[in-house]
Amino acid sequence: MQQSLSGKVAVVTGAARGIGQAIAVKLAANGATVVLVDEQFTAGVNILRLRLR
Repeated sequence: MQQSLSGKVAVVTGAARGIGQAIAVKLAANGATVVLVDEQFTAGVNILRLRLR
């Protein structure tokens, strides 16, 4: 069962790759506004931006 997360904000640490990235994608797909945090921010965000389109 998928829950709508519309109107919710999620902060995901480690979002540049791996589990953090997968969680960020899933949250966004379910309607959440996602804040991404990672030491490898630039590289990870560029990859994640492509996946969320």
